[in-house]
Amino acid sequence: MASPVYSGTVRAIGRSGRGRYRPMSEINVTPLVDVMLVLLIVFMVAAPLLTVGVPVDLPQTQAPPINEPKEPLVITINGEGHIFIQETDIPVESLVPRLTAITGANPDALLYVRGDKAINYGRVLEVMSMVSTAGFRKVSLIAEAPKGATAKPPSGAASSERARTVKR
Repeated sequence: MASPVYSGTVRAIGRSGRGRYRPMSEINVTPLVDVMLVLLIVFMVAAPLLTVGVPVDLPQTQAPPINEPKEPLVITINGEGHIFIQETDIPVESLVPRLTAITGANPDALLYVRGDKAINYGRVLEVMSMVSTAGFRKVSLIAEAPKGATAKPPSGAASSERARTVKR
């Protein structure tokens, strides 16, 4: 005679006549899948927000991108003419001392200058001349790649931006 098949907990009767219960050995992965899907959605929404700190409307250029292995320090000039180092708004007078402190007075530190295309070109040149007068030799301008161009962006820059080194 065949013994009946039970799902879940099985009652086993031994020689003593008392029943013992064996725990179910299956793992329910549904809660794990739910948590992972929520985390995936959160990271998909948050990732584009982490690319560039200060929004500027960059000019377009056909220049080839610069591929540097080091992380650059980004100086941004927004549409109102305010200067930012990374995402921190700073006054013009403290630009050079802050750069010197951040880079450790390293003249070979890689600096990118991003300027909004709506501001006066003289403002961008003023910032670049301050940086180069301070002794920094590797200063690059960031521009937006033209529509339809496929180029690998420099490290630290947004996906649609390109860097062009300024030769002195």
